[in-house]
Amino acid sequence: MQALPNLFLIGPMGTGKSTIGRYLAAELQRDFFDSDHVIEHRCGCDIPWIFDVEGESGFRLREAQVIDELSQRAGIVLATGGGAVTHPVSRRLLHERGIVVYLSTTVEQQLRRTARDRNRPLLQCDNPEKRLRELQEVRDPLYRETATFIVSTDRRGPRSVAAEIRRRARRFGIEIPAQASG
Repeated sequence: MQALPNLFLIGPMGTGKSTIGRYLAAELQRDFFDSDHVIEHRCGCDIPWIFDVEGESGFRLREAQVIDELSQRAGIVLATGGGAVTHPVSRRLLHERGIVVYLSTTVEQQLRRTARDRNRPLLQCDNPEKRLRELQEVRDPLYRETATFIVSTDRRGPRSVAAEIRRRARRFGIEIPAQASG
């Protein structure tokens, strides 16, 4: 029996990767992982602290190691950090080891969703909107290169987004267990 393909969620901060990932994992009866939470748990500190001490490059190296480890499992749902695609190894591993869904949204939606979140080191600046636009310009081509398909989360709830992901993922061998589809 062939193992179910992994389902990886990528995209910028504020697109709902963690929320949608948890919802999908519950519906699909799969294990859910959030790479940022795994890193924080293993380090015993939060991501802003890691950025302060090791810089973004140190964090991305830790992130690539966690993605390598988690993506070797079978049949999981993994929500990655917004910048995971900036590391070439992470992009390659995600692309090779599962179905990659790029959750996209507008900068305006990102601003609304992240306005009060102080756990996002890249937004601790004078002009978060400008920073988000700069990140989008650099990262959007990387998200697109890595993705199997793209789903917009603009003005949509997690159930609606999850339903679209399930529908589109069926083409790649991901099915909802009978007891979860009711």
